[in-house]
Amino acid sequence: MDKLKMQTPDLIDKNIEQIAMLFPNVITEIKDESGNPKKAVDFDLLKQALSKNLVEGDDERYRLDWQGKKASLLKANTPINKTLRPCREESVNFDTTQNLYIEGDNFEVLKILQESYLGKVKIIYIDPPYNTGNDFIYKDDFKKSREAYEEELGVEDEYGGKLFRNTDSNGRFHSDWLSMMYERLVVARDLLKDDGVIFISIDDNEVHNLRKICDEIFGEENFIANILWQKKTSPDARMNISAAHDHILLYGKQSFLNELNFLPIDEYRRRSFSNPDNDPRGDWASVDLTGQTGRAPKSQFYTITTPSGIKMPPPEGRCWALAEQTFKNLQGDNRIWFGKDGSNRPRLKKFLKESKGIRPWTWWSNKTVGHNQEGAQELKVLFDNQSIFDNPKPTRLLNRIIQLSTSTSNGDIILDFFSGSATTAHAVFFQNSSDNGNRKFILVQLPEELQAGSNDFKATSTAQNAGYKNIAEIGKERIRRAGQKILKELEKKDDQLDLGQEKIDPSKLDIGFRVYKVDSTNMKDVFYHPSKLKQDELDLVISNIKEDRSPEDLLTQVILDLGLELSLPIETRKILNNTVFIVQTNSLAACFDNNIDFQIVDTIAELKPLKVVFKDNSFKDDKDRINVEERFKRLSPETIVTVI
Repeated sequence: MDKLKMQTPDLIDKNIEQIAMLFPNVITEIKDESGNPKKAVDFDLLKQALSKNLVEGDDERYRLDWQGKKASLLKANTPINKTLRPCREESVNFDTTQNLYIEGDNFEVLKILQESYLGKVKIIYIDPPYNTGNDFIYKDDFKKSREAYEEELGVEDEYGGKLFRNTDSNGRFHSDWLSMMYERLVVARDLLKDDGVIFISIDDNEVHNLRKICDEIFGEENFIANILWQKKTSPDARMNISAAHDHILLYGKQSFLNELNFLPIDEYRRRSFSNPDNDPRGDWASVDLTGQTGRAPKSQFYTITTPSGIKMPPPEGRCWALAEQTFKNLQGDNRIWFGKDGSNRPRLKKFLKESKGIRPWTWWSNKTVGHNQEGAQELKVLFDNQSIFDNPKPTRLLNRIIQLSTSTSNGDIILDFFSGSATTAHAVFFQNSSDNGNRKFILVQLPEELQAGSNDFKATSTAQNAGYKNIAEIGKERIRRAGQKILKELEKKDDQLDLGQEKIDPSKLDIGFRVYKVDSTNMKDVFYHPSKLKQDELDLVISNIKEDRSPEDLLTQVILDLGLELSLPIETRKILNNTVFIVQTNSLAACFDNNIDFQIVDTIAELKPLKVVFKDNSFKDDKDRINVEERFKRLSPETIVTVI
C-alpha cells in the first residue's frame, strides 16, 4: 500500500524528466545529500545542444538580470512542506460554495495549489505593490533570525515578519521587488489554462521592468496589450504633470488561442443606431464602405450608380471595401445606404440585433470602468459609511476584465493572489448575477496587520476601531456584505423584469466562500526524516500526524496531494461508527479514525471510489493492511488504496 508524499511537487525533478525526453544526451548523474545517485542536467551540453555555434562562455545577451534572479527561479521550482487548513467558522456556505478565500503568503499558496489547479485557471488578475518607495513587499530572505530581521527593518507583522517597507534607499530596491514578482509569476503561469490570460495592474514606476519579466515568463509573442486605465477624474495640482492612468498588462499563456469577448453595446453607442428607412430588421448604424488601396484587387475598383443616378467611382487614393458582386448582393438585400435622397456615397448598414458587440481598445475611460474615488465610495457604502481601506479598485474595472475573458457557462476560475479588499470577488458575484454565469474565484491575501499611522492606510484607525486586525479580515467581510447586497438587488430586480427579460434564480447564485489558511504540514518532521530519528524519539513514530490536526485538516491536505480541486463537494458519512469523507460522489473516500472497523471496506467499495485513503496507524498490523487491499481488489479493483 503506497504512502502519499504530502508535500508540493518538486518541479526540478519534473523539468529534468522533460528535458531528458528531448535531449537524453545531456542527462548525467550526481550524488544527493545522502550520497545516493540522482539525475541532473549537464548545462554545458544543453547549451551546446541548443546552439548552432560552438558555446565557449556566457556571452552578452539581451535579457533583464538582477541580484537574486537565479535564487528566485530556484525557489519557484523547489517543493515546500506546507498545507491549507479549513476554517468553517469564517466561511459562508462552506458545504455548497465553489469559491475560495485563502489566507497566507501568496507564493506558498501558489505552490500548494500547483497540482490541484494545474492548467485550470481562466483568468489571473493581480494588483501587486507598485514599488513606489513606500510599499510593503514580501521579504524572501529568511536566512536571518527573526530578531535580526526585525532589528534591521523595524517591521513586524502577525504573520511572522514576512513584509518590509521597500524604500528607495534600499540598495536592492528594484531587485527585491523583481524577485518577489518573478517567482510568483513563474508558478502562476502553470495554473493558467492554455487559453488563459493574466491581467496585472501597475503604474509607471515598474511597468518597464514588469513588461520585461512577463516577456520572459509568458513569452514576448504572448503579449496582448498594455491597457491604460484612467484612474482619476481630475489632475493633482501639486504635481508638474499629474498621472491620470495606471497600466494593466495583458498576456496570454498561448495568445494564439485567446479570443477575447466583445463588449456589450452601451447606451452611448446605442444612440448611434436608428432606422431612418423603416427597415423591418430594426435599428442600424452605417459604416464607411471604402478601403485603402494597398494590395487591393481590381475587383474593388469600379463605379457605383446611386439610386438618384449619380455615377460614383471610389474616392481618390481609395478603393471600395467590397468586390463589385458582393456590393450588388448587399444592395439587393437593402444593406447599402445612400442617404435619404439617394445621392450620398454608399455606406454599409450594420444592424443592432446582429451585432456581437464592440471590440475593446487599450484606453479604458473612468466613465466606463470607474475610477479610484468610485472604488473607495462603493466600499464605504458597504461598510456603513466608514472608510476602512485606501484605494480599492472599482468593481466596474474588474467587471470589464471578467466580461472580456470569461464565459457564462464554463465554470471559469478567476484567481487573484494580491486580493486586498476583495474587489475581484465582488465583481464575480455581480457579473454572475447579471448574466446568470457560474464563474468562481480563488482569492489569496496575507493577513497583513493594519499598521497604525501608516501612509499606506489612512483608513487604518477607522478599520481598527471597527474591530478589523488585518487586511484579510476586511476582505472576507467585504465578500460577505457584497454577497448579501447583490442577492437583495437581484431579488428586487426579478420583481421588476421587463417583458422578455430572463429571470435569474437568486437561490442558484453562489455568494459563499470556503476559507482556508496556510499552515505547516500536518505530518511530523520525523515523517520526512526517518534517517535522522534517534533512539529516544522512537515513541514519536506511533503517530506521524501532529496532535492538533483534525480529520478535516488531513482531508484537505490529501485532496491537494491527489490533485483534486478544493471546491469539490464533500459529504461526511457515519459508517459502522467510523467517520468517512466522500469527495465528489466517488472521486475520493477517506477515513482517518484510529480504529477502523474492517467491515466499512465493503460499504466504501460499493461506491466504486477512484481513490481511498486511510491513516497508516489505523490498522493494528500489516495483516489488516494487506486484507484491506485484497478486499478492494476483489470488490472494487479500479480503486487505488493509499495511506498517510
